[in-house]
Amino acid sequence: MHRELVLATRNRHKGEELAALLADLPIRIRTMDDFPEVPDVVEDGATCEANAIKKARAVSEATGLLAIADDTGLEVDALAGRPGVYAARYAGPKATYEDNCKKLLQELTGVPRDRRTARFMTVAAVAAPSRAVEVATGWLDGFITEEPAGARGFGYDPVFYVPELGKTLAELSSEEKNRISHRAKAFAQVRNLLHNRLQSQRS
Repeated sequence: MHRELVLATRNRHKGEELAALLADLPIRIRTMDDFPEVPDVVEDGATCEANAIKKARAVSEATGLLAIADDTGLEVDALAGRPGVYAARYAGPKATYEDNCKKLLQELTGVPRDRRTARFMTVAAVAAPSRAVEVATGWLDGFITEEPAGARGFGYDPVFYVPELGKTLAELSSEEKNRISHRAKAFAQVRNLLHNRLQSQRS
């Protein structure tokens, strides 16, 4: 097994979060910043799983290394599951985090709290040259708030309320978030997968 892996993202916030989730593994973690010659992968899949697999395969083939990619969707029940796979570009192809949150809150204007249920889904894909891609999925249920709260995190974190904790994701410390988030759940499976590969390599 490769002793280094590439996180297939150029998103600094996400890269830092993923590196923290995999920090206990004896593997050197690299990012796409180490491979400026590798082109960005167009995320045109109809599902988060399709996008994650496409990114992981493309980066693994381009670098010759183990690659891990993920894609996250946000399903809001009152919006018939939107924004779904288009969460990152909900307000347009060059939308900022703030733009996306603002559009989401505008679309939910007047919707009562008990109908603002939502869930995050993260799909992580692990790809290596000449090996089948393996996939892990994590979910987190919650509510969309009526206004942003909290200054941590990124994306929709300021408007995603976790009832069990009584806070939005943006009000949690990184340690708290990495214990309960959708991404943490998916990458706990990835960490176990990589650990098992390392163990089998040693035996």
